[in-house]
Amino acid sequence: MFTGYFARLKAYEAKGLIPVAICGKAPDWYKGHEYKVLAPKWEFFNEWKNGEHEGDNDYFTKHYKEEVLDKLYVQQVVNDLLKFGPLAKIVLVCYEKTGDFCHRHIVADWFNANGIGCIEYLLPADFVRVIAGLTQLQGEVPDRDRKSGSAGMPR
Repeated sequence: MFTGYFARLKAYEAKGLIPVAICGKAPDWYKGHEYKVLAPKWEFFNEWKNGEHEGDNDYFTKHYKEEVLDKLYVQQVVNDLLKFGPLAKIVLVCYEKTGDFCHRHIVADWFNANGIGCIEYLLPADFVRVIAGLTQLQGEVPDRDRKSGSAGMPR
């Protein structure tokens, strides 16, 4: 199973994948499958988006786990999703770009922790975002040795 975002729908469909929206409200133009069981609850989502806990990802994650995932049985969710097609072709979609904070990544972690493989479906353009994000997390990339072309390796 995969995760992804709405802006990539055409690419997923071109690969024969089956998008399933897991947000509270899909875009008006979206006519595909929806599975709102995995959507965040409005109260804590709104608090995280516009309220006292605006942008506090730890707050969101805690509430999402407690108020949504902890109340679900992974096998029931899998059985529900199988109604849309084989897990290997399902892409759980939401709004945020690859690398941005999104509840779909918490969902993927939950599936993986319960033995169900779930990863972000990456298109070539997404690799640049992922590498840039890793660079920000780890600090600067070592200067490349001009002669050998290797990073941080002795000559």
